[in-house]
Order: sequence, then C-alpha cells, then structure tokens
Amino acid sequence: MSSEGNGNGDRNPLIEVKGVSKAFGHVQALDNVDFTIYPGEIVGLVGDNGAGKSTLVKIISGVYDADAGEIYVNGQKVDIRDPLDAQALGIATVYQDLQLVDCRDVASNIYLGREPMRGIIINRRKMWQDAEAILATLRMKIPSVRVMVEKLSGGQKQAVAISRALSRGKRIFLMDEPTAALGVAEAEKVMSLIVDLKQGGAGIVVIAHNLTHIFGVADRICVLRHGRVVQDCMKEETTPEDIVGHIVGAAEAVERFLGAAGEA
Repeated sequence: MSSEGNGNGDRNPLIEVKGVSKAFGHVQALDNVDFTIYPGEIVGLVGDNGAGKSTLVKIISGVYDADAGEIYVNGQKVDIRDPLDAQALGIATVYQDLQLVDCRDVASNIYLGREPMRGIIINRRKMWQDAEAILATLRMKIPSVRVMVEKLSGGQKQAVAISRALSRGKRIFLMDEPTAALGVAEAEKVMSLIVDLKQGGAGIVVIAHNLTHIFGVADRICVLRHGRVVQDCMKEETTPEDIVGHIVGAAEAVERFLGAAGEA
C-alpha cells in the first residue's frame, strides 16, 4: 500500500522493505514483500504459523539475508548483513525469549557489554542512575534496578528488554509476541509500554496472534499469508473478522468464487 493510502503520506518512513523474497530450499517463506514502518506508528504484523512473519523480522534485523529485494532506512538503501548492522541503523529486536541474563541485576542487563566505566572499574552508581532514568520513562514499576532479573514478573522483564534497546538509542522496535505467556494485567502493562514508545516517535512492529491486543494498540495492520502481503491497511479500515478472513484465506476464496461466478 502506498504512503498516500495508509495515513502516512505526510511523513517519511523509517524503514521501507521493497520486493523482498526469501526461500529455504523448496519453501518460499517470503514472496516479493513490500513493508513500511513510519515514525510514531505501531504496525501489527499478523498471519498464521509459517506465514513469513518471523522471517521478515529476521531479515530486517540482520539474522537472515534476503534472496531478493531492497531495504531502505531513513530513505537510504542499506545492506543489513548481520544483527550488528541492524543495531547500528537503530533497529532493535525484542524476541520472545527476551535474551536476558537471569542471574544478573536489572541495571547490568540494560547495560550488558556497555557498562559505564571509571578507569578500569565499572561505575555502578552511574549505571544504577541511568537505568532508573530509562525505566522511569516507561512507567513500569520495578522494585529496584539492583534486583536480579530472575525475581521479576514477565511484564517487568519485557520492560528491562525494552529499556536495553532504548539505552542504545534505538528508534525502530521489532517485537515478537511481546505478550505471550503473560497474564491479562501484565499483558496490558506491556501494551502500555509499546504505546509509550510510539508517543516518543519510535516505529514499532508487533507480531502477535492475539487480535485483541493488536486492535488495542496498532495504527496499521499487515497480514501475511504464504509469504505474501494480502492486506495492509489502517486499523479503522478493517475488522477482526476481516483480518481473520485474510489470515485463513477465506477472503481469497470469496474473491475467486465471485470471479468465477462473473465469468459463468
């Protein structure tokens, strides 16, 4: 869908994916996919298992190389060869397993590998203060930045993972099933975090099977089916029933039936 048709015509995209394809052997995971992410926008990326959602995210985040197609970041064509390239371009991926170190405290996880130093010694006071400042922007209540991550709830761990990305200056967030295995209250807190990121100008992609969560926060919804984009529209232009129809292929079946009836 063009920028004029998705409510973002007056803004430049953070990321443009153009004609991206990816195959694994005889399986075509992505087939000529176009996809955009705009600043201050939440995109719900949905589809059945095997639709290509994770493959698309992994190409943007540098885990996979595309077989064909181009990626543009802030209007410039880029070559994302690995996750370090993606991180340097301001892209942060928050995977379902969060990739946190449970036996270390909150602040250490946020600044893992980038701890502020005073000479040859870690400046723990500064690390604690900086971690508290970042968490304050997310409005997630955590007992202390010195508590071990293993002691936190699922929603609090999500906040730590997001804070780590924020501390690296990321503006593009790819979130894979951020509410999986969370209770209702915790899931609502995580959705609130995502909205806060949007209000700060970030562009966010949320992969989720829970359409209630998607319709609760998304500005735009993109449906993948068999590696192709079958719907990409503003939330107000569709319904959960319509989305499900595109996910399972019912909409395509109706179109084929009507086409055949017209020819008869």
